[in-house]
Amino acid sequence: MSKDVREVYEAISPADFFYRNREIAGFDNPVRATYTIVRELVENSLDACETHGILPSVYVSLTETGRAGVYRIRVEDNGCGVPKEYIPSAFGQILFGSKYVLRQTRGMFGLGGKMAILYGQITTHSSVKIISGTGGPVKYQCELMIDIQSNKPILLRGGIKTLPNPLYWHGTIVEFEFEGDYSRSKGRILDYFRQTAIILPYANISFITPEGIYYRFLRVTDKLPKIPKEVLPHPKGVDVELIKRLVKRTRSDRMVDFISYNFHRVGRKTALALLKRAKIDPNKDPKELTSDEIVKLVNAMKRYDNFLPPDASCLSPIGPELLVKGIEKELKPEFVYAVQRKPSSYSGHPFIVEAAIAYGGGVQPPKPGEINLYRYANKIPLLYDTASDVSFKVIKSIKWSRYRIDLEMPIAFFVHIVSTKVPYKTVGKEFIADIPEVAYEIEWALKTCARKLKSYLMSKIRRIAIERRVNVLEKYLPKIAQFSSELAGKNPSSIDVEKIIGRLRR
Repeated sequence: MSKDVREVYEAISPADFFYRNREIAGFDNPVRATYTIVRELVENSLDACETHGILPSVYVSLTETGRAGVYRIRVEDNGCGVPKEYIPSAFGQILFGSKYVLRQTRGMFGLGGKMAILYGQITTHSSVKIISGTGGPVKYQCELMIDIQSNKPILLRGGIKTLPNPLYWHGTIVEFEFEGDYSRSKGRILDYFRQTAIILPYANISFITPEGIYYRFLRVTDKLPKIPKEVLPHPKGVDVELIKRLVKRTRSDRMVDFISYNFHRVGRKTALALLKRAKIDPNKDPKELTSDEIVKLVNAMKRYDNFLPPDASCLSPIGPELLVKGIEKELKPEFVYAVQRKPSSYSGHPFIVEAAIAYGGGVQPPKPGEINLYRYANKIPLLYDTASDVSFKVIKSIKWSRYRIDLEMPIAFFVHIVSTKVPYKTVGKEFIADIPEVAYEIEWALKTCARKLKSYLMSKIRRIAIERRVNVLEKYLPKIAQFSSELAGKNPSSIDVEKIIGRLRR
């Protein structure tokens, strides 16, 4: 007879959850973890610069510690810095951060950088050292570890120290040890830096490898994309829980004011029409809404088709000019053309698609069966799971022969998606889901670029054909001119052969 097994029930903290399931955030093995740590820390640094209108300068150093498979990483930026009171939680509390707003940022969960620190702690039992300055006369330094069970930072060695900052430096330095495998992740890391340099031609990025090799990716422009603004939620993207939260903190005492004040691009007239459809009194106090009325309101929002689409003020696309500069800087192609589509939305989330096609020059033909596809989301290069990405599927579906394009040519495709909520398929943020609205915008962006490439290729073919004819004429025209002059009884020098050939080349 079997004995009863007593189930043990417990609650765990976010830090404990990700400690037990770190593979879902890209920390499943030392190779992947090495790449992910570099990427997450660099992304945090770039966000700290760009969201405050600062031209990014990021320094990354990766060194061996002398212990097998253990590395020390140091990342320094010139961003806005972290105020003293937020430093412990910003680096030692999972799911704490400044990115939980409706505005385009690289991070989505306030997770990546702290997961990197957590991974370093659980693989080497070492602390993280942080130095941060906000441009004032002092800067701050501390060492901390994460209490995994309580998801709280543990300050070490006397807590946060205040240091003089005579140069009024602003930025952040993060340094810690972790268990990794650089030799096998080297290719991915260098690809990440090269592709980041393409999408950010206004950034200076330095990287020192464990072998002591110094890579520098220098900016070629001082122009920054516009800074994204925080916006209100769009009514097409709300749910019952969001309405409850808004009701709890609202100061409005009438539903019509509640709707027009709390949602993106909703005016009084639209609010009245929506409430009429939901059969809710416009003068009712929002705090008196019943659960059934909240559900009716959400359903009415989903069915109402006259909302204005979300605007793009919360987004920060690169723009065709900067995208072309980045591609030319790193790949030096013979031809490149970039396009930015008009803002669109899916499920109430605004997004913009940018795309480019580069041909020839430094662009190499793809390996058999592959595509030279550079994918980006909110300025982040996506290097893993290319075949699962919506961009890959769209490229495979287009009939390129219509554009005189063969995918085996020296051609490269670039797709950049910016959104307040990029539809990633995994927490690891490596490929984008096949959302119909997103796929449509990618398809037409690439087709626009393809038409420009087709025109270039056709003109190139014509130029080659003309040059062939000119080469033949250059060989025989002087003799024809001489024989013709003799037959006509004229001086051969009266015929300007070079002028005739020049006209042919026009």
